[in-house]
Amino acid sequence: MTIVLAKMTKLFASLFALLVASATVYAQAPAASTQAPGATQSGPSGGGAQSIEAKVAQCIGCHGIQGYQASFPEVYKVPMISGQSAKYIVAALNAYKTGDRKHPTMRSIGNILSEQEMGEIAAYYERQGAKPVDAAVPQPNAQVAALLQKAACASCHGANYSKPIDPTYPKIAGQHADYLFVALKSYKTENNPVLGRNNGVMGAISKQFSNAELKALANYIGSLDGELRTQPEDKFR
Repeated sequence: MTIVLAKMTKLFASLFALLVASATVYAQAPAASTQAPGATQSGPSGGGAQSIEAKVAQCIGCHGIQGYQASFPEVYKVPMISGQSAKYIVAALNAYKTGDRKHPTMRSIGNILSEQEMGEIAAYYERQGAKPVDAAVPQPNAQVAALLQKAACASCHGANYSKPIDPTYPKIAGQHADYLFVALKSYKTENNPVLGRNNGVMGAISKQFSNAELKALANYIGSLDGELRTQPEDKFR
């Protein structure tokens, strides 16, 4: 029975991903209809020229709407990716594609993207620019300070948690706290077909903490002024 439910859940998620992608692509149809005769368009893996707007069409239905909230496999605001490092976005997409990150919708999207397309989409969001950040960082309370020291978050995510030491690591300051909490929990999750992340470093760190402690970390980091933002597309403003 558990296996059947898992298969049904994965099927539902895949169908949902296709519906999101189809809806956002359809929303761009009027613009496509005004394209000059002879111009070439193709699907994500096609060989013809394709505008970056068409390539990110499957992204904007969630990441281009301020405050948009996912409801499966958990409820949280989808992460802000405008201003995020392009190399991190590519790394994340590849992790969804390989299954190192379990999320049926994102895996469905990752599966249809080539490495080049991932790079172009990632560069598009990085180019949207990081917003100005207040240099003053509020000090955490004693409990959170101890948790931050134990987790050593700044050793990878850098100054103010916005200057990662490696571009494949994410900027996390100011990211939605509920998303950060779900992400941290997912590194502890095992044997779940639709939720979990396989990363040795983050897994070892997250498993040291209770969920309440992870939430305290997420709430503090999410409260900081960060470089990330949601850049609404014209149709969603």
